[in-house]
Amino acid sequence: MLGLVIARTGLLRFESRIMPTASPNVVESIAKAVGFSTVSRDSNLRLIEWAQAELERIGARCRLTYDSERRKANLFASLGPDEPGGVVLSGHTDVVPVDGQKWDTDPFRAEVAGDRIYGRGTSDMKGFVATVLALAPEFVANGLRQPLHLALSYDEEIGCIGVRGLLADLKQAGIHPSSVIVGEPTSMRVVIGHKGKHSFRCKVRGLACHSAYAPQGVNAVEAAAEIIAYLKSMARRFRDQGPYDALFDISHTTVHTGVIHGGTALNIVPKECSFDFEFRHLPGDRPEALFEEVKRFAEGTLLPEMQRVDPNSGFEWEVLSLMPGLDVSTDTPTARLALGLTDARDVGKVSYGTEASLFQEAGMPAVVCGPGSIEQAHKPNEYVSLEQIAQCEAFLRRLMQRMCG
Repeated sequence: MLGLVIARTGLLRFESRIMPTASPNVVESIAKAVGFSTVSRDSNLRLIEWAQAELERIGARCRLTYDSERRKANLFASLGPDEPGGVVLSGHTDVVPVDGQKWDTDPFRAEVAGDRIYGRGTSDMKGFVATVLALAPEFVANGLRQPLHLALSYDEEIGCIGVRGLLADLKQAGIHPSSVIVGEPTSMRVVIGHKGKHSFRCKVRGLACHSAYAPQGVNAVEAAAEIIAYLKSMARRFRDQGPYDALFDISHTTVHTGVIHGGTALNIVPKECSFDFEFRHLPGDRPEALFEEVKRFAEGTLLPEMQRVDPNSGFEWEVLSLMPGLDVSTDTPTARLALGLTDARDVGKVSYGTEASLFQEAGMPAVVCGPGSIEQAHKPNEYVSLEQIAQCEAFLRRLMQRMCG
């Protein structure tokens, strides 16, 4: 017969069942992390200061790297011997907004109900970050024989911005860990690959006039629409012709237009239009070639007709984000390490991007493995199951056995 105990703290309502589940101190740590509202548009410094204090209390050597306004910071903390190598456990501290979402609970006050912990970031990815912080004292108490590093970054959700400064700082300091495990939600399955993401903004310059004399103007919205239609034709081509990689949940490169702005009134030929588009490409694809194909269509097919009406019309192209893909062999020491810490023996690849590819690009072999499901991320009533957190604890304790005397 299952027992049910309900206790209250200032942070959460905690329901504990007699079954394999997350440790109370881990749940408490997750509640504290969720309580910091670290939406990407806001500062993450309160969370970073809390994490730094917790880690310095157990002897961590901490490095901070800030954004240009010093409103946000990365934290890189090292435990154990001060020597080369070691393992990095990496996670981002920012979360996506809750604006316009209907939540049944306060998104920034963790609540345990049944076998789930609800709150913004519980799955993506404060569940992992907080579990690592809660277990860090055990790593130290058991005697680390090699360095354990914790990397907490800002602004991952808007293009993995913060981790780039962290990596630059590590390079300058000559710190070069041997393996990186990024704890994005994978249901504790080891992920050895993810797609790259390249996103762009196109601004179209046209010529305004009265719509009754539309041929005398250059319609920026219509030019944008033709490019967007071409992007859609590329998406269909990848869907129908590949190339494919069956390990991905979406097995082909995808093309997507997400934002468009243009026009002022129906009776005015629009002078300006802008739209944002992205490629989420298989690691083997060349995103530069995909972008050049779109640009070639716009400037080779549309531009001559536009400039016959107005020589000043044209296009401006802006890079919004560049994220390389990740592709790791299961034969690498990092992949073998992660597989040895899990109950699963198969690996996967995911369509979303992570900072793992940036660590990999910097010469630090990386894989992705963390609690929770990406299916719950970014949604109202985001949650992570207590079972997933328990699996994450088991994963980290196995790592502890390998790294400690």
